[in-house]
Amino acid sequence: MIKKLGSVIVGVLFVFSMACHSQPAEKGKTDRVPAVAGSFYPSDAGDLTKMLKAFFRTETTSSDEQPLALVVPHAGYIFSGEVAAAGFRMLERDKSFRHIFIIGPAHRTWFNGAAIYTQGNFVTPLGKVPIDPLASELVQKHRLIVDNQAPHKEEHCIEVQLPFLQYWLKKPFSIIPILVGGDSEKTAEVLAEMLSPYFTNDNLFVISADFSHYPAMEDAVKADKSTADAIASNDPAEFLTTIRRNEETYGPELVTSICGWLPALTLLKITEKIPETEYRKVMYRNSGHSSYGDRERVVGYQVMALFRRSGPEKSDDFDLPESDKLRLLELARNTIVSFLSHRSLPTVPEKSLNTNLTMKAGAFVTLKKNGELRGCIGNFASQNPLHQTIQEMAISSAIRDTRFTPVTIREMDRIDIEISVLTPLKRISSIDEFRLGKDGIYIRKGNRSGTFLPQVAEETGWTVEEFLGHCARDKAGLNWDSWRQDDVELYTYQALVFGEEDFPDARFKKGK
Repeated sequence: MIKKLGSVIVGVLFVFSMACHSQPAEKGKTDRVPAVAGSFYPSDAGDLTKMLKAFFRTETTSSDEQPLALVVPHAGYIFSGEVAAAGFRMLERDKSFRHIFIIGPAHRTWFNGAAIYTQGNFVTPLGKVPIDPLASELVQKHRLIVDNQAPHKEEHCIEVQLPFLQYWLKKPFSIIPILVGGDSEKTAEVLAEMLSPYFTNDNLFVISADFSHYPAMEDAVKADKSTADAIASNDPAEFLTTIRRNEETYGPELVTSICGWLPALTLLKITEKIPETEYRKVMYRNSGHSSYGDRERVVGYQVMALFRRSGPEKSDDFDLPESDKLRLLELARNTIVSFLSHRSLPTVPEKSLNTNLTMKAGAFVTLKKNGELRGCIGNFASQNPLHQTIQEMAISSAIRDTRFTPVTIREMDRIDIEISVLTPLKRISSIDEFRLGKDGIYIRKGNRSGTFLPQVAEETGWTVEEFLGHCARDKAGLNWDSWRQDDVELYTYQALVFGEEDFPDARFKKGK
């Protein structure tokens, strides 16, 4: 079980003079006044502005692309300020955001669920930050979210993000401040479902999270890399497995791999259903890098930015040599047999891998028994080499396809394996761009999505409208004609499909 992290607060080493001055709150409202001004960051507006200017250094953004979400630290500025600024600097300064969600962990108050502050403005030495009216709407619509001031009163994880936004963004903005409490993965799942409709290009999600807490510096670097890699995988299960493994490997000194694990899990629960998203590491430091820090007991600070991937479409001539196809099919079968027999994976010697087997690409593994579907699971993009993706999808198809009972070892001699290696997704604006039998389709609306591989058209004999209608209704859980609607996103992709049946002379099965 993931370790609970209560009142872990890092970076309060020095206190700035000067009290914070602010105007009275509006009548009937209670502004949320600073809790950590003068400890985590300067309480004087001039001193704070000077510090922020030094952090940002440049007046230009770091990328032409605009992130949809940032994962940023929330420690004292002398420790993590430069790292946080590297993330916020990626935002276009003149952009007007429709909604800015700031989601962080509750350090000081124990509760289950999510708490939003709606009673007034958030105040910092740089002025007032209004609360987005959507905050009240979310409270009214969803039982999980409560309008509770108490957890926010002394909490720092949202407050410390605001001066960065106030300094950097030129246009007015408001926020939806969400504190997540407890240790239930269900909280992240439900919260993600609520917020998924707002995960669009005109909104911004800020996940407030420090990484490793209190291991030695050398262990922190290793643990933090593992955690960041897990987030970059866009796989919630991998993320949870990694932070548990970190705590087993580096404990008891490692109190937690990431104190904002529930907010981060919430983001991953949203983005795992959006295959064209890509997490990128922006900057890493830990408190040991600071002249104020203790290298034997550090806290990690990692900034990550999330983008919509817009990579070039691969050529229609994309292919693999027969030798590589055979190796991947053999690897898929050997992986399933080894896992079902011994709960272990076959070793793949690194020296035996070529560039085709180590490239990063999405893939599906399909299992058929006596010609009937027995399991099919895949992903559209992967941060892992192709050979690892095939192993992961092979196991998932055998035991995790909820439409079927898990495959048994006795069945394997009657199962044929098929692999589909995918090209990147391409957004289309008209169904005229879809080529039946050549393109796969991916349909998404909000947090609902579904796909059909290109070969489904040949197997079923459906028309274009039947292909899209079945995908919308049977795979995405939408209405039959929903693919015609403007708010439904359509993507195409191609697949290089090959299976064991294509190699009749190969001995894939016993006795064959």
